[in-house]
Amino acid sequence: MNNGKSIFTRYFAICSAVILISFCCLGTVLLLVSSRYFLDEKKSLMLKDARALASYTQEKMLEQPDRWREDVAAEMKTYAIGSNSDYLLCSDDGYVVAATGGEVENIDPELLIKFNGTTTYSYDDLNGELDEVCHITGDSFSANGPRYYVLAYSPKSQQDNYTKNIMEIFMVSAIAVLLVVMFLVYFATLKLTEPITEVAEIAKKLGNGDFSVTLPEYTTKEFNELSIAFNEMAANLKSYDTMRNSFLANVSHELRTPMTSIGGFVDGILDGTIPKSQQNYYMRIISSEVGRLTRLVKSMLNLAKIEAGELEPNKTSFPVTEPILDTLLTFEPRIDEKNIDIRGLDVQRINMYADIDLIHQVMYNLIENAIKFVDKGGYIEFSFEDGEDATSVSIRNSGEGLAEDELPLVFDRFYKTDKSRGIHAQGLGLGLNIARSIVEIHGGKIMVKSLKGEYTEFTFTIPKAEKNEE
Repeated sequence: MNNGKSIFTRYFAICSAVILISFCCLGTVLLLVSSRYFLDEKKSLMLKDARALASYTQEKMLEQPDRWREDVAAEMKTYAIGSNSDYLLCSDDGYVVAATGGEVENIDPELLIKFNGTTTYSYDDLNGELDEVCHITGDSFSANGPRYYVLAYSPKSQQDNYTKNIMEIFMVSAIAVLLVVMFLVYFATLKLTEPITEVAEIAKKLGNGDFSVTLPEYTTKEFNELSIAFNEMAANLKSYDTMRNSFLANVSHELRTPMTSIGGFVDGILDGTIPKSQQNYYMRIISSEVGRLTRLVKSMLNLAKIEAGELEPNKTSFPVTEPILDTLLTFEPRIDEKNIDIRGLDVQRINMYADIDLIHQVMYNLIENAIKFVDKGGYIEFSFEDGEDATSVSIRNSGEGLAEDELPLVFDRFYKTDKSRGIHAQGLGLGLNIARSIVEIHGGKIMVKSLKGEYTEFTFTIPKAEKNEE
């Protein structure tokens, strides 16, 4: 048995993973952006201050050739405090004239060359003169002879500390937000999967045969649609279960009645209860009951084939009156017995495109039904319509007719309009259902109308052949 993870666990795990991955990506982006922002802003500020100090120093050197050092050193300290960076002033031979931090005394002159032109940035420790690798930028100027350099530098540890502080703030915030979000996701997931759990429970009850269960309406569109579909399925299953029980009861009854009669008559013949003079009479009854059983089994097999889609009509074109005349000849004794007037067969040739054997069965069932319920001395009238797209056949019989509430039921299996009166006990209640099924597999339709106390009329329509079928 597969005890896999529940949908709640999967959904919660997926949401949690997405949130965690999102936070990780956000943290990575924040780390890169903050680091780049710090460096760009720091470099821009240091370069701006270095150029301002170079201009200031050059001006002081020219104005006060003998007393400029004290003013420049004080200005450098002011800039250092404002930008949180260190500055130094050196001559082109590398001698450090003034500095705001460290014990820097001399700088390799070759390292100063890069600050002569457009290149104003270096990531270096000045050959070990600085305590650690620094971001260095600067500017140069000429005054009173030699060329001087103003360098601004910021240790990499400052950048690292800045990034670390940013990440610490982010982590604390992320953990707090993550806890709140996970709490909300947990209950949201619980709420979202609650209908699925409810559907599973109802499905179990449905599987155990309780077809009265239903699902409530949901506010979520998809779940509400599922609820409607599920309730419709439950209603259909309940209907099918009722039909199945009715089907089994009717089949049992239909099989039991003739079999009981056959068994009783056979036992009577064998044990001598039925005298020899009457044996032929009862043998005919037995033959009739066997025929009834045969028709029942054949009808049920035909229904099974139709429902399974195994009955494919072999369509041909034939005169529509041909199966009618053959069927009427079969029922001639019963027609004469009830003195039935047959009307409407004196028509011009009308062809129907269908399976003649299956249409013959439709005609047989409808005519048998008409003969069964026509009043003595009444009539059975046929009418035909040869349309452009279809051929229609109507069979009307005089007689008691059907009540309005019976009309929707006459095509149901084992439904008998006369079951309360106990007449025509030989009927199976399958004929009209089979007739409808055969008409429908031809792509047609069948209808019934009746006027209580006057007539009942069945009409079925079969589509004509398409050009590619002719």
